[in-house]
Amino acid sequence: MRRRLPSTTALVAFEAAARHQSFTLAADELALTQSAVCRQIAALEAALAVKLFRRTRRGVVLTPPGAAYARKVAARLAALEADALDLRAGGGERQVIELAVVPTFATRWLLPRLNDLSRAEPALQLNLHVRTRPFLFDGSGLDAAIYAGDGHWAGCRCQRLMGERLVPVCSPALLQQRLPGGAADAAALGRLPLLQQTTRPDAWRRWFAQAGVEVDGDLQGPRYELFSMSIAAAVQGLGVALVPEMFVADELAQRRLVRPAPLAFDSDRSYYLVVPDGDVPPALRGFGGWLARAAA
Repeated sequence: MRRRLPSTTALVAFEAAARHQSFTLAADELALTQSAVCRQIAALEAALAVKLFRRTRRGVVLTPPGAAYARKVAARLAALEADALDLRAGGGERQVIELAVVPTFATRWLLPRLNDLSRAEPALQLNLHVRTRPFLFDGSGLDAAIYAGDGHWAGCRCQRLMGERLVPVCSPALLQQRLPGGAADAAALGRLPLLQQTTRPDAWRRWFAQAGVEVDGDLQGPRYELFSMSIAAAVQGLGVALVPEMFVADELAQRRLVRPAPLAFDSDRSYYLVVPDGDVPPALRGFGGWLARAAA
């Protein structure tokens, strides 16, 4: 059956005009005349039977349906452009993986190891996308994900990479100011500002329980969604963060952060490579093997 698709030329003209809110600026960008842009958009409106722009004394303004359509068109055109660039860059031979990954793991663990991946899998191109929660792979354009959880993801296979050991960290200045003697026991640590992680809401309570200490206010304090935010806040002296040890190796080595108490806490979460059920492409198998070796 023949597809009923709008003209690509018209869509490109519409996206430019919507982005600039101007037919004139769109024409300049596309090296067209203003009348040519007007004709393309008029043809698109006729094909869709929807008014995309409202004409005013000052120019043009997107209608509500036009604004919604513009966001979708921009995303589709960007995806088509990225696909073409990927194909051109690899000469048709490069294997591309679209990987969803939790952001702090990406910046603190994965990215520093990508040179090794390039040596191990030279034909592989890894494109990273931020996702902090499980999602449906269907229609997402993503091939795999790395996430922290319990290893259950409906309709997917989960390959465990590593556990998550949480350690308390704070700035040396905060420790010196609030506890001049240096290292703290768990009870003393409970008197410091405790930074909370929204994705690990009971982490501090479990840390104190493991230490055999009951602390009032263990669930109070500023809340941050990303570990990278908690780490940055701790460096700035805003409080004590409870974060994965592997994410703060550099800060601890450079003494921008210290461990005010030695007790570590193994959370009930691990990091997993997640792929949808079904045949696994060779590129993804190679990536999974490299991840397992790097994590070990």
